[in-house]
Amino acid sequence: MNDQLRQRRLTIAGGGTGGHVLPALAVVEDLRSRNRLADLLWIGSHDGLEADAARQAGIPFVAIPTGKLRRYLSLTNLLDAGRVPLGVLAARRHLARFRPDVVLSTGGFVSVPTVIAAKGLAPVITHEQTTILGLATRINARFADTLAVSYDQTASAARALHRHVVVTGNPVRSGLDHGDRSRGLAKFGFAPDMPLVYVTGGARGASPINERVAALLPEILEKTQILHQTGPAEANADAQALTARRADLPEPLRHRYAVVEFIGDELADVYAAASLVIGRAGAGTVAELAFAGKPAIFIPLPHAGGDEQTVNARVLESAGAAVVIPQHDATPERLRQEILTLLTDPSRLVQMASSARGVARPEAASRLADEVLELAARRDGATRSRC
Repeated sequence: MNDQLRQRRLTIAGGGTGGHVLPALAVVEDLRSRNRLADLLWIGSHDGLEADAARQAGIPFVAIPTGKLRRYLSLTNLLDAGRVPLGVLAARRHLARFRPDVVLSTGGFVSVPTVIAAKGLAPVITHEQTTILGLATRINARFADTLAVSYDQTASAARALHRHVVVTGNPVRSGLDHGDRSRGLAKFGFAPDMPLVYVTGGARGASPINERVAALLPEILEKTQILHQTGPAEANADAQALTARRADLPEPLRHRYAVVEFIGDELADVYAAASLVIGRAGAGTVAELAFAGKPAIFIPLPHAGGDEQTVNARVLESAGAAVVIPQHDATPERLRQEILTLLTDPSRLVQMASSARGVARPEAASRLADEVLELAARRDGATRSRC
């Protein structure tokens, strides 16, 4: 069959957080839409988000031993370092049995054993979602055939590390551009004639943000409605506390405040309904807000590797699409001021939305999928030339 039409066997390596999982799912969806996948295998960790995500997407999943990579001294590093060789051996057995045409790594420490194990078995493309090359990506790049990055400003540092660098953007989940504002408001009982602020700390929530928003209640609800995604109960106790806080609000204000642990398939409708988003600045969140064209107030996670969330957030801030507040400066008073300043300036919100879309790379999933197929085709060509 012509390489341009041939179906491929793909192994995915990556996970730990939604930021590493969602790009892989987006690429799989794109390849499936083209009928380019013959078979799939996802190799990940025993306790990451990727296991459930893979199964929900109908992707066979196997878990291997993994160890967290840390930039600081810790006795735990010694224990985790011992798991990596075990993970490499386990991943190599799975790869030898599955025989993929190509391995796509979307990063996180869980991807490292599989990328190393693929040496001599299949070509590897590894993708970095953030503006800074993470430690896992730096390790993976030593074994990968292609290093894909999400931002032009990352490419120069990447080219100092790898001979074949491509800028693809950061794939986001499909359908985010098909949200319905009315449906999003109705889902949570909000009124159509008042702005909606969506607060999110990511899949597992962010207690520092949750606590600051709680301190704004009930006064801020005189001016806006809030959809507050707190994270699951196993990550923090904020949902229970804020649900109790909601019950104590005066009746007219209670309907302006909704508390949920997690936002699922309704995310596109939530983005369509939101006038402003407040949250962390993980790579996935930044890419989604750019794609959806949403003004944002970012409170980056402090102490993230290389302060990567602040660097991520500055991409939208420098474009005029976001306000960035370091966590130590994000007092309830400062947050209230920034929220009200933006909500009372509709023309600025419109301009911020337009600026966010200007940063987006809506073709990122397709672009990364193209690189996966091209790498597989290059391997076929190299194999034929040796015959």
